Amino acid sequence: MLHALIMAGGGGTRFWPRSRQLRPKQFLRLAGDRTLLQQAYDRIEGPVSASNVWVITGAMHQEEASRQMSAIPPDHVIGEPMGRDTAACIGLGAALIARQDASATMLVMPADHLIEPYQEFRRAAHVAEQMADEHPAALITFGIPPSYPATGYGYIHRGPVVTHRQGIGVFQVQAFREKPTRDTAERFVALGEYFWNSGIFVWKAATILKALADRQPKLHAAALRIAEAWPTPQRDAVLRKEYEGLDRISIDYAVMEHAKEVLVVQAVFRWDDVGSWLALERMHPQDADGNTVLALHCGLKTKGCVVAADTGHLVATIGVENLLIVQDGNATLVADRRDEGSVKQLVELLKSKGLERYL
Repeated sequence: MLHALIMAGGGGTRFWPRSRQLRPKQFLRLAGDRTLLQQAYDRIEGPVSASNVWVITGAMHQEEASRQMSAIPPDHVIGEPMGRDTAACIGLGAALIARQDASATMLVMPADHLIEPYQEFRRAAHVAEQMADEHPAALITFGIPPSYPATGYGYIHRGPVVTHRQGIGVFQVQAFREKPTRDTAERFVALGEYFWNSGIFVWKAATILKALADRQPKLHAAALRIAEAWPTPQRDAVLRKEYEGLDRISIDYAVMEHAKEVLVVQAVFRWDDVGSWLALERMHPQDADGNTVLALHCGLKTKGCVVAADTGHLVATIGVENLLIVQDGNATLVADRRDEGSVKQLVELLKSKGLERYL
């Protein structure tokens, strides 16, 4: 049976000041009337029953996640006591799912991606589920055909074709490549043999647990101990104790880059990891001057800007180009759009200056 694990533990610091410690990116409405977390649930609502959906988030966000995900069982919304990256999150999810369903197939998704249309994602997920049934030892990921030479994404070097199902290609994976330089990214795109690494996976719960046992035995043992304690009064104490002893490591480093049998399903859906404020340009139309405006804005000689603000808050601009102008509550960000990747550093600077109340 298909189960879904939604990973909702990120801090979303690149979306400051709208993304805050108590309200990170995945809980925001950035495109449409539903938050990114809710949209992650919406796109798998048909193929996966609510009783088989799990959300793992930070402990401080557990209540908000439960509120937004009211359709799923309350004890399926889990608060990690501290962040330990995606390997711990996936290991914990796999152990809990396997405890409920020993033959389960898992669909693993980050909560902060924008994917459309839903029916195309479901079609690709169905193909991946078929591959997991036919190749139960395989780890399966989704590859995004690159539309430009991005340096901020990891890449998947695809190998021979395995099959085509429902018009969707499935390939062996030759290698995973880290975030490349510009020249390397241009070469990857020109070759036509590389996908962006989406960070979305399908596999048998037992298969990923075995992979973790082989490559990360400490993490694997901790996840099993947490799952064993899950129905007992010691659940929270065991969860905290085990998490405190875990290393911070991603599933890519922990397992995927070392696995012998990895398949990649070519995505047929539109995908955006909504990594920074410039993502709004891909999600919303621009005005005649190339501005993306999600605010009450009045501007003269204003071009190529992203402007976002609270409802009823006026942003007025004169003679500016290529800026990010974002107001939210008690904070306003003004930045050269070329430096949008430095917002995360700005957040660290605010911490060092004792300005945590604005985070």
